[in-house]
Amino acid sequence: MSNPDRREFMTKSMALALVPAMGEDTLLSADLRSQRSPIQRPSGEFFPGFKREQVKTSGATINTVYGGKGAPVLLLHGIPQTHLLWRKVAPLLAQDFFLVATDLRGYGDSSKPAGGENHIGYSKRAMAQDQVEVMKHLGFQKFAVVGHDRGGRAAHRMALDYPDLLTQLVILDIVPTYLLYQNISKQFATVFFHWFLLVQSAPFPETLVGNSAEYFLKSLLYWLGGETYSERVPGWVGEAAYQEYLRCFRDPAALHALCEDYRAAASIDLVHDEADLNRKIQCPLLVLWSEKGPFHRMYNVLETWQARAKDAQGKPLPTGHFLPEQVPQELAGELKAFLTA
Repeated sequence: MSNPDRREFMTKSMALALVPAMGEDTLLSADLRSQRSPIQRPSGEFFPGFKREQVKTSGATINTVYGGKGAPVLLLHGIPQTHLLWRKVAPLLAQDFFLVATDLRGYGDSSKPAGGENHIGYSKRAMAQDQVEVMKHLGFQKFAVVGHDRGGRAAHRMALDYPDLLTQLVILDIVPTYLLYQNISKQFATVFFHWFLLVQSAPFPETLVGNSAEYFLKSLLYWLGGETYSERVPGWVGEAAYQEYLRCFRDPAALHALCEDYRAAASIDLVHDEADLNRKIQCPLLVLWSEKGPFHRMYNVLETWQARAKDAQGKPLPTGHFLPEQVPQELAGELKAFLTA
């Protein structure tokens, strides 16, 4: 059956392949930004009682929901999700903390800036700066951060760049980016093949993923979630949240931004990380990771973070990669204990 969206994406991608390399990012991102999907679903459906705001930072516009009472806690998602990753955890924490959940730049309903030279527009430094400015806009000079996956990488950079702002840091199911790229093995390259696909020059990965966006999204959820692929939506995601993830994930501008995120991780982020190898996270750090996930099998996760922090503790949880969705009760219990200590 004919698919007009796919034909349109392929047509634009093939045309953009002829753009000279020097101007590729500027023209590609500008063209794709014009195709952005409209906001279709109110956050109130997933975060009842929370407010929603598009917060303008110095480099982006960040889609933000916030609510609750108590000490401020910033929640950062990873791929292939948006701020909806926290929809199950938020009600469990909102009585004790003021929660701020955002879409990282390039994701969800946040803006999609150009990548710029050496993909600096999607460096974790740029992502971290956005989030600091969001929190300052909301009136918070100090706050705790919980980062999952890509959000954990932005949170790590935030802890290094803004050590006086973070009261506590929680990182979920990753090890440091610099360590990963300095110790590439056959096992790592096989398990994390998408790291090496998404860094290829535009529009190659954007085209491949865009032509199979729903299959790619569902595969990531099942594979990283530690389950066997099925045509059905994973039960721990649910149909409503899945449709929101799909709406955002299949947006060509978001796919380009996603690739820019990974390109930045393999270039400018490594430059920043190497310059800070001797600097440690100053605030208390909690690391939680997936007992079913590849990091648990390939690394001593806690030791990798103890080498990068003054005070780090942590343990695995009996689940797949998506802790906030797969074990929200257990995760909320760990976060409450740590953040109120």
